[in-house]
Amino acid sequence: MSTRRISTVCHVGNIAIGGDNPIRIQSMATTDTNDTEASVAQAKRIIDAGGELVRFTTQGTREAENMKNISARLKADGYNTPLVADVHFTAHTADVAAQYCEKVRINPGNYVDPGRTFKHLEYTDEEYAEELKKIEAKLVPFINICKEHHTAVRIGVNHGSLSDRIMSRYGDTPEGIVESCMEFLRIFRREQFNDVVISIKASNTVVMVTTVRLLVKTMDAEDMHYPLHLGVTEAGEGEDGRIKSAVGIGALLTEGIGDTIRVSLSEEPECEIPVARKLVELIPECTRLRAEAEASIQDDTITLDLSGASQFCCEDWETLQLTAAMAVGALLIDRRATKLIIQSGSRFGREQLVTLADAILQAARIKFTKTEYISCPGCGRTLYNLQETIARIKAATSHLVGLKIGIMGCIVNGPGEMADADYGYVGAGRGKISLYRGKECVEKNIPEDEAVERLLQLIETEMNK
Repeated sequence: MSTRRISTVCHVGNIAIGGDNPIRIQSMATTDTNDTEASVAQAKRIIDAGGELVRFTTQGTREAENMKNISARLKADGYNTPLVADVHFTAHTADVAAQYCEKVRINPGNYVDPGRTFKHLEYTDEEYAEELKKIEAKLVPFINICKEHHTAVRIGVNHGSLSDRIMSRYGDTPEGIVESCMEFLRIFRREQFNDVVISIKASNTVVMVTTVRLLVKTMDAEDMHYPLHLGVTEAGEGEDGRIKSAVGIGALLTEGIGDTIRVSLSEEPECEIPVARKLVELIPECTRLRAEAEASIQDDTITLDLSGASQFCCEDWETLQLTAAMAVGALLIDRRATKLIIQSGSRFGREQLVTLADAILQAARIKFTKTEYISCPGCGRTLYNLQETIARIKAATSHLVGLKIGIMGCIVNGPGEMADADYGYVGAGRGKISLYRGKECVEKNIPEDEAVERLLQLIETEMNK
């Protein structure tokens, strides 16, 4: 049985994250943050489902300032759950949000550095040091505001939004992702600000797990032990989104890593909470099953026998899916094996279990047996109906085995997080969509009502070449 990594404690409003506190479960609203009524109503649904933190996108100061109204309305109705502001691109917005929210998430990839353009930049050591000074000049005033208002901070690094500066020096590597985080974390420690949570997310489970492990080692080497937020970003929806999340998040939870989690599904945000809760509840049993699965490895094959698992692990198909994915996720990510056999007694049929094994192998990036969809969960920046669009694209492309399609609400992580996708559908503005072939934008600002058909035409044209 693994033991939980010991971290420092981050205080976020009326809850504590890290240390020996429970693993906290959270989600993110998809409403327009300027719409107080809709935002309050959705936050209540997340909280009533068991969410312990609720995050809202704050694109600018107007949205950040409206967090005051959202918070006041929730508190007036007896909801005291901490609220988190999600900030990208505009550092000043973080300064405003810190006055009204219990926690602010900032993204090192675009807090001071400009948006990612995939251009290679050359820096001398002196020039690189000057760029770090620019970050410090923006970050220290923000830290002081957080100290004044007792506001916690999440340093949230996304693989898909690393800056061109980091990419140019470190490449698209776990080392670069970790350094993007550490640049900020060293400033927070220098300023003696400790109410910090760290997250490193990727849509690729192998990248996510490998990088979080490296971050833990790097922090330990510098005597830092901040709590960690876990998530597989752009995991998708339905069974695929759940299995992918269980593979990535579960791999780390069974190693004792993780203090708060979010399962990012392209569904209503309250649907994320029961899945996250199950992952936490499954930790002891899946840790045991992982050890048994590891001992079973022969000729590159894992045999996962769930017939002796607890009743909870097999109480329904979804729970069994999560159990299996969580138990073997790390072993597959580490390539201890590349084949998987799942046994569960007589409760579920062989064909079901073979299909599940294939889905887990795909989530671990080993074997592709169906179309791969990299889709975000949506947020207040998403300006089209994400769930309807995913359904339309899936209906038209689900036969294209091995093809990877990114379906992203906006440009924050879009072009980067779907960088290994063959094609991408990205929200570019109200009613406008841009289409990508790999990292290259091939059609800009298409009217939304034409965009799905244009994507399908693009795929068909390319495949018929």
